[in-house]
Amino acid sequence: MMVRQNFLIAVLFGMILSGLIYLNNIQCSCSQQITEQGIIKPKWKQKIFGLRSTPGLLYNQPSVLVGRTDVASVSPWSAPIIWEGNFDSTLIDSIYKQQNLTIATTVFALGKYTRFVKDFLESAEQHYFVGFRVHYYLFTDQPESVPEVKMGENRGLIVQKVPSLNRWQDISMSRMEKLEKLIENELVNEADYIFCLDIDAKFYGRWGAETLGRLVGVIHPWLFNVPRSQFTYERRPESKAYIPVEEGDYYYAGAAFGGSLEDVHHLTKTCREQLQIDAANSIEAVWQEESHLNKYFLLNKPSKLLSPEYMWWDVNEKAAQIKIVRLTNVPKNYADVRPNP
Repeated sequence: MMVRQNFLIAVLFGMILSGLIYLNNIQCSCSQQITEQGIIKPKWKQKIFGLRSTPGLLYNQPSVLVGRTDVASVSPWSAPIIWEGNFDSTLIDSIYKQQNLTIATTVFALGKYTRFVKDFLESAEQHYFVGFRVHYYLFTDQPESVPEVKMGENRGLIVQKVPSLNRWQDISMSRMEKLEKLIENELVNEADYIFCLDIDAKFYGRWGAETLGRLVGVIHPWLFNVPRSQFTYERRPESKAYIPVEEGDYYYAGAAFGGSLEDVHHLTKTCREQLQIDAANSIEAVWQEESHLNKYFLLNKPSKLLSPEYMWWDVNEKAAQIKIVRLTNVPKNYADVRPNP
């Protein structure tokens, strides 16, 4: 009888001791999580919004039966392709202006390319994210040559001096690293989206909230209507930008891309790393960072695609599918503005 009682007491004591140990582990675990949460700060500025419409807003009734029939409005992975006629600017501006967004926009003007700054900025102030907070970041080796341009409310220009380079190819390839560092060092908690554009361009039409997305690519104006075998991808297997002839979705312009800070940071970091690997192996992709951008977009599909309206080749020339030219290259003599052939 005494043995049985001792056994029951031992069992009971063991159960109590196990319970105390379990509760202590839970408390330690919770304490550790709280401590970790207190130490680890979110790296990216986070804003969670639904697509909230303004009560009483009037806009045209949408239709599932009426729309553009001459172009594709969605990619094979269900990403929208933005063309004139497939969005309502009144509605989409109303949705995104409620979110108090900041759009960072980067351009590079080295050497004689400073001559394009004035037209770019003045036209952007007329057409680019009108009514939104926009911060332009201009990288140049000649800050003293940057003209004064009147900016609208909540819009500003930040000039950053960078070293001069002797080859336009090097200027092109250095962009990814500078964009990566800009996002890390200055934009993490300052902006919601970023677009990276070429300075030798001019706006002629709206570029607005319809372009916002997690990862945004622009379909190249010269290659939007040709088979993939004619895309000017990097075709040498030795390069990290290599894409076989039988692969490829679209050919994207290196002159314009964007998205959320986190996604564009990953893009620029990856392209910078791939460019460095190629350089270490004495390989330069056929179109420098544009080749690496296309490889990135092949493996990391954009969440939104912009039609060639958003990076056209000449405002005076149009294709049947182009109902409006929003941004276009400025005609120029490359031998006159580039530091080398």
